Amino acid sequence: MKAPLADRIRPSSIEDIVGQRHLLGKGKALRNVIESGQIPNLIFYGPSGVGKTTLASIIAKKTNRKFHKLNGTSASTADIRAIVGELDTLAAPEGILLYLDEIQYFNKKQQQTLLDYIERGEIILIASTTENPYFYIHGALLSRSTVFEFKSVTAEDIIPAVERGFGFLAEERGLTVEAEADAVRHIAFSCGGDVRKALNSVELCVLSTLPDEEGKIHITRETADELTQKSSMKYDREGNEHYDILSAFQKSMRGSDADGALHYLARLLEAGDMPSAVRRLMVCAAEDVGLAYPMIIPIVKAAVDTALMVGLPEARIPLADAVVLVCNSPKSNSAYLAYDAAAADIRSGKSGPIPRQLQNMHYDGEDNNNKGQFYKYPHDYPDHYVKQQYLPDAIKNKRYYTYGDNKNEQAAKAYWDKIKSGK
Repeated sequence: MKAPLADRIRPSSIEDIVGQRHLLGKGKALRNVIESGQIPNLIFYGPSGVGKTTLASIIAKKTNRKFHKLNGTSASTADIRAIVGELDTLAAPEGILLYLDEIQYFNKKQQQTLLDYIERGEIILIASTTENPYFYIHGALLSRSTVFEFKSVTAEDIIPAVERGFGFLAEERGLTVEAEADAVRHIAFSCGGDVRKALNSVELCVLSTLPDEEGKIHITRETADELTQKSSMKYDREGNEHYDILSAFQKSMRGSDADGALHYLARLLEAGDMPSAVRRLMVCAAEDVGLAYPMIIPIVKAAVDTALMVGLPEARIPLADAVVLVCNSPKSNSAYLAYDAAAADIRSGKSGPIPRQLQNMHYDGEDNNNKGQFYKYPHDYPDHYVKQQYLPDAIKNKRYYTYGDNKNEQAAKAYWDKIKSGK
């Protein structure tokens, strides 16, 4: 059985790696480290299919070290010991470069096992992870390694890789493969910056297309479109990508950018994650629009209820309505900030006894010389308002809420300024 196309045409030099010019361009830090020949322990952080494994294998060749690859999802401590057993033997005369993919799946004890070997310099460790290494990698291992962040490859950079893939398959199969320019671009733009996914699509296109009478395989845009559907979706509900999308979704709504918000809504819904979308939409309506347009909360709630009732794909319609409404609404976080300020006082111990007139007390003990609750019922007074103390004595002059500068809150402010001034 053949290896995947991405492995069969894996680059053998730094110049052939697609993208990552911020790390591997002439004069860049990682490029200089590799060319020095003195390779420290490295951690490659970034999405899948962007060249992390390829670069590790190239480094191993440049340093003449035996290359071993393990995956954190399946490797064990015994596997590491077996690799260490090759040291000082003819199998690894120049030492070993261990590439540990998905290191975040190694537990703390397994990661600590690596320390003994890498500190002696017998093994160079290159670990890769798609998750934030500062959250998932043991601190002692981090302190002995240098972290480099790999980024998604741009579609323009992937186009040459797609063309090279078609050319390789044509030579491998002894056939003529002609791919429409539009098909090549569609594959490059639909892989979400993942070169491996792009090359998988290239191979699928060739395998699924029969040669014509002249023995030519003609790849059309329609074929590419059919075989790359949703290939750009990179989404893990437990990973960083999930929280990045949710963050971008709410920040776009808060920033009143309907285009951005709809883009991130589509990412969530195309991945089937409607619960996360509706939760963040409801939060944004209350937190970021709030008192500037109080009716938005029941309106958005109605849209969410409708979406949950009809389900996907129709749910996209009421949710899109609600997202655009949130984006176009005036914004105010005055109540949100006021609550946080009050909660901060509670957490820091700034509270005190509830004022006597607000307590739920109907009997005074014999030791109380000032009997009576003294509560003033606002509805008994003009305009249903009477001035009295509501906060505890220790913070009686504290102000948490400040009227927002939107039309709705300013109208409320004008009303209460007039009432409370007695004019």
